Amino acid sequence: MIVWLIALPVLVGAFAGTRHLLRRRGPAVLRSVLAADAALFTGALVLLLVALSGGAAQADPATTAAAANSGSQSAALIGAAIAVAGASIGAAIAVAYTGAAALAALSERPELFGRAMVIVGLAEGIAIYGLVVAIILIGKT
Repeated sequence: MIVWLIALPVLVGAFAGTRHLLRRRGPAVLRSVLAADAALFTGALVLLLVALSGGAAQADPATTAAAANSGSQSAALIGAAIAVAGASIGAAIAVAYTGAAALAALSERPELFGRAMVIVGLAEGIAIYGLVVAIILIGKT
């Protein structure tokens, strides 16, 4: 799990760099990027085959159970954090658009206040759903 937390920013940086190169140089870079992707895919496939063909390792059952419990607990906490962060970002984007539209409508017709606030409140409900999912995930650990 920690490997993915370290590798994710690297992957995002590589994606941004590749996109920048593709915009500047065009088809020549595209061929080299496709070749690098094919090589990485082949390497990942080889690693997957090696991992699946290996025998089961022998370990102490108590240590294995403790490690599995710790891994599932940290995965649940990371999932809860992603749920809250994603829902909050989504709610912020939704409230930004609906709030701006509500203010524009209210400047022309003030009697629409109730309807406009209901729509903004519905957009804010997205964050509450993320919080509920996070509570459920944390409660499962």
